[in-house]
Amino acid sequence: MLTGTRLAVWGDPIAHSRSPRLHAAAYRVLGLDWEYGRRRVSEDRFDAELAGLDATWRGLSLTMPLKHAAARAATVLDRHAQVTGAVNTLLLGAEPHGFNTDVGGLVRALREQGVDEAPAARILGAGATATSALVALADLGARRVEVVARRPDAVAALTALGEALGVLVTASGFHEASSDRVAVTIATLPGGTDLGAQADRLAAAGGVLVDVVYGNWPTPLAAAWERAGGVAFSGYGMLLHQALLQVRVFACGDPGTALPEEPAVLAAMRRALVGD
Repeated sequence: MLTGTRLAVWGDPIAHSRSPRLHAAAYRVLGLDWEYGRRRVSEDRFDAELAGLDATWRGLSLTMPLKHAAARAATVLDRHAQVTGAVNTLLLGAEPHGFNTDVGGLVRALREQGVDEAPAARILGAGATATSALVALADLGARRVEVVARRPDAVAALTALGEALGVLVTASGFHEASSDRVAVTIATLPGGTDLGAQADRLAAAGGVLVDVVYGNWPTPLAAAWERAGGVAFSGYGMLLHQALLQVRVFACGDPGTALPEEPAVLAAMRRALVGD
């Protein structure tokens, strides 16, 4: 007999994930007796693991390296998943629906820090997270985004995406980044990346910094922003708000539908995130 409602976060590695504590806090406030766990799943095992789920499973949160595999598995994709080609949330059923709440989570985190619009912005790094960052900036009204990467030729896919979004994307290396002032800089580089003197130059005209890593804080980039008298915040805000949007998906079927008692839900998730 099938009982209960099950959810989980999948990825490889996965032991570090804070999603179980965030989701558990939300479902307690909502009065939902749902089980949310974690499972280490490699990309080559994703399809088989997904096929093995029974009807008790309501949904999955996906982290690296499974976001593209999840997009392929979804029958329906929301707009953010369509434009990024990445899914971090699967609502299961006869026709699995895929969502990318990383984009909305980043937008909400920026607005929480007072960034309501960003006509000009900068992204550091050109990996998978940079794609969600570019879409988030487009949603905030960006018209010009400079992508600074070790290999400027790696920015080609982001340039094409920018054209589709109506955003002019330019590419530069770290030693040739523009000195033009921007409203916000989103760093998608690996944790602990130290750019040395280049970080100070970027900080001088970089606006608000979002360093999407979390854990050891301040990062070398955040320290450069602080030296320049700027504002820097970590990826915790993005993590928190993308998880809230996932809870909306699992509870309501739509990331745009607010939860009952949502302020209380968000407060409980915020406390769980910092370990209180």
